[in-house]
Parts: sequence; structure tokens; C-alpha cells
Amino acid sequence: MIFRMSRFVCVRALALLVTGALATSCGGNPPPPLPNRQQQVSTPPPRAVVIPSTPPPAIRGDSVIVIDVISGQVLYAKNADTPRAVASTQKIMTALCVLDAGDIDKLVTIQKVDTLCEPTKLDLKPGESYSRRELLKVLMVKSANDVARALARDVGGDLESFAALMNQKADSLGMRNSHFINANGLPATGQYSTARDMAIAARTAYRSPLIRSMTATKSFNFQFNDGRTRLLENTNKLLKTLPYCDGFKTGYTNAAGKCLVSSGSLNGRSTIVVVLNSSTTYIWKDSAKLLAWALDAPAGS
Repeated sequence: MIFRMSRFVCVRALALLVTGALATSCGGNPPPPLPNRQQQVSTPPPRAVVIPSTPPPAIRGDSVIVIDVISGQVLYAKNADTPRAVASTQKIMTALCVLDAGDIDKLVTIQKVDTLCEPTKLDLKPGESYSRRELLKVLMVKSANDVARALARDVGGDLESFAALMNQKADSLGMRNSHFINANGLPATGQYSTARDMAIAARTAYRSPLIRSMTATKSFNFQFNDGRTRLLENTNKLLKTLPYCDGFKTGYTNAAGKCLVSSGSLNGRSTIVVVLNSSTTYIWKDSAKLLAWALDAPAGS
């Protein structure tokens, strides 16, 4: 009798175990993990930085740096810490501060003070209203200086307060050799940055899908409040000549010379190139050469 009861208990226990296993496989609660079981991690393993095996090409620009986007490792540098004017490339900092303010679809009403700048303008009129998002896209594609002033005034309250936000942002990013006076990069006494610092800013902006999509835009139609449209083409010519170029920002003043922050991605690698104080003849060629060198790609035309 005792033997039969034991056998019944064993069979009953086995049935319960099978039922539990079936319930789990059909969507029931899984058993708790074993204490020593290794948990799966969704984060991919660190990618090794690929250092180009060939020497970097000769570059005419006065200050240059090439960095790996993911690691931030410097692949090449030339006078990268020399303070100098960086022109409209500092609008990358303007964009970062606008994003930090949030409320990207907030309407900005244009004031007369916003229009008091030259030379590159969208020709906004006082009383018109556009979202921060619309204006930010114009800023990164066409580099309009009146747009930079409108965004700075709207976010900072006034232009000087926005410049203070730019300097706070630069300090938080570890940009140790930069000081900004305005949002558009037009010449100002005491305003400067470096190739290394602009690479830091660009790497931060590159991580923003919104800013990246804007800097990669080759052209788009901007619609004014009165229904007029204007085709705006990106000032970054490399977007049309290099298929692996995916941004970033141009700049030019007499004081700064030709400046370009460019980015590119190919075969799982991404890089940022900064060339400051170059010339019309060499800024595009040299930036293309550096992108190709860092990505092991053809330089294109």
C-alpha cells in the first residue's frame, strides 16, 4: 500500500512539473534566473578604432583635426589647439543650445532686431512666426545669420544671455579654448575657438538625430508666412560630391578664412573632420581627402 502511494505521489509530481513547463512555454511566467546565470546585454561590444595605415594627406588649412565619432579618438591633428575665429561653424553650438532649451516646435515671432545683420540672410520680416524647428533647419542648411539672431533672442531672452548659454555649454563639453560672443559667428573681439573644440561640439551634435538629419539635407523648400517658397541649398558642397559625407557645417569670414566641419560614414566607421582658415581652392579638396583617408574610401571629385 505504501509503495503504491509513493508511486502515485511521484507520478503526480511529474505531471505537475510537465504542466508547469508547458505553461511557461505557452506564455506563463518563466522560472527565475539562476543566481549564477550570465545575463544577456543588449549593448554591442566596443568597436575597435581603425587607425589608417597610410600617412594623412598634406593639408593647406591652418588648423585641422580628424576624430573617430564613436570613441572620440584623434586620428590626425595639426595646430588643433590654436585659438582662432571659426565663423559659422560655431552655429553648431547655437543648435546645441536651442535643443537644450527644448520645446522645439515653439513659435518664434520675428522682431526687427533679428534682421539687423549681414551678409547671409533669409530676409525674415518682423511679425512673422516660425517654429524653432523650422528656423533650426534653415540655420544648419543655409547658415542664415538673421535666423541665428532670432533663435538666440528667443531662447536666451537677449543675444548676450544666449552667448552666455553657449559658453556654459562649451564648458560642460570640455571645450577649454573657446569663447563665444554671438550666435552666428560674425567677427567679434574676444570670440574664438579651436579645431579640437569644434570637433567636440560636432561630435555631440552628431549624436542628435535631429541635427544630423538637418546637416545632411541637401536642399529643401522653405515656406514663408505669406505663402512664398524659397529653395535653400546646403552650403556644404561635399554632400553632393561624396556619397559617404553626411554633414556638417560650413563657415566663412575674412577673419576666419574658409572653414568646414564635415562628417562621413562608411563600412561601420564614422569620422568628423575640421579644417579651419583655409581657402576656396583647398577647403573642399582637403576636407574630402581627410574624410577619404579616415574612412579608407575614394575621395571623389
